[in-house]
Amino acid sequence: MNNPFNTGAPETAISVSQLNRQVKTLLDSHFDSLWVEGEISNFVAPASGHWYFSLKDSKSQVRCAMFNRSNQRVRFTPANGDAVRVRCRASLYEARGEFQLIAEHLEPAGAGALQAAFEQLKGRLEAEGLFAQARKRALPTDVARVGVITSPSGAVIHDILQVLERRCPTIEVCVFPVAVQGEGAAQQIGRAIACANRWQDEKKVQLDALIVGRGGGSMEDLWAFNEEIVARAIAGSTLPIISAVGHEVDFTIADMAADVRAPTPSAAAEMISPDRQEWQQHLDSLHSDLVRRMKRRLLDTSTLVNHLARQLRHPGAQLRDNAQRIDDLELQLMRAQRNLLKRHGVRVKFAGSRLLAHSPDSRIIRSGEANRRDSLRLKDLMLQRLRQRTVRIAALGQMLDSLSPLGTLQRGYAIVTDNEGLVVRDARQVSAGDKLQAQLASGRLDLTVNESK
Repeated sequence: MNNPFNTGAPETAISVSQLNRQVKTLLDSHFDSLWVEGEISNFVAPASGHWYFSLKDSKSQVRCAMFNRSNQRVRFTPANGDAVRVRCRASLYEARGEFQLIAEHLEPAGAGALQAAFEQLKGRLEAEGLFAQARKRALPTDVARVGVITSPSGAVIHDILQVLERRCPTIEVCVFPVAVQGEGAAQQIGRAIACANRWQDEKKVQLDALIVGRGGGSMEDLWAFNEEIVARAIAGSTLPIISAVGHEVDFTIADMAADVRAPTPSAAAEMISPDRQEWQQHLDSLHSDLVRRMKRRLLDTSTLVNHLARQLRHPGAQLRDNAQRIDDLELQLMRAQRNLLKRHGVRVKFAGSRLLAHSPDSRIIRSGEANRRDSLRLKDLMLQRLRQRTVRIAALGQMLDSLSPLGTLQRGYAIVTDNEGLVVRDARQVSAGDKLQAQLASGRLDLTVNESK
């Protein structure tokens, strides 16, 4: 094989960038897929979503990068000290010339990846209180409509409908069809739970509870119900939720987050529905109790009516008593009105006397006279000040005219300046041949010095 770094004579040396690019090409082409096992250290996860860490054993270590398009498929978050297996390719980070591994898959070494991810998520959500018994709600005792989130083609929905038909056929079922395994199943389940709650809030449908579940299977088959998105959707639901995933021996994160766990979907349908025979017996008992209560109430009412009939007076006597009572109240009202008017009349008369004593008319007249006197005085002062200022301005104008160079020019004088605009006051300031300017009262003359004395 030819040496890719054989560049010939020294004068054909390559740049550092070219060297790094060739090394990277060589590594990428010869180590495109390999498995490496080691312990994670220096793990960082910046805001970009990429992961950077070192993989080490007792003797060596190597830098690793796992970009977010790959680490999104990892079902747990690595931490320093974790023993992992990494499927990767060897490469070179050209900017710094650093050898590194580009990780494409990461799983715990030893224990299965799914079980490790399950335990990690379970511990984290449990620490948040997501599984706390205090936040779980009891199922409603009177259910009219229940929502079922499951596959529409599986045996689960058939089992639930069969149990409800046998136990309480009046309960309506609203099915939210979702995939229960495979890529995207967890997102569908989470969206269905959110949709059921949104419809409930918007009063599009009235639900009393939700059943979320599927039939049995392997841990991989049931994994959608171990995803964080499903657990948080269940915990955030305002509707009570029964989790019915797999068989009695299966246990998922969804079971822990739900308000109630059912060992099977059929058991969930039994939990949410009353037994028809029990309800019939209960209704018969209520009917008998209602009949007894009505008979007792009729007997008590009849006795009361007879008692009141014996005590009832003729309405004419009651009307006469009420008429006399009205007359007495009318007389009391008229006396109270006269007394009230008399008291108010005295108060009005007293207030009128006080008002006349404090009338503002005389004060207004005095204020008007004072204002007229002040107005005349102000006018005289203004005229006097105006005359003084006029005389002062005239004197200043005469003084300004006497000092103005324009006045001097009018008397036949001229102002002589050199080329720089400086006034020539002494013949010694100029020499023969210098150019001068003479400013007259009207116009300007350009001069040339013939002789300076």
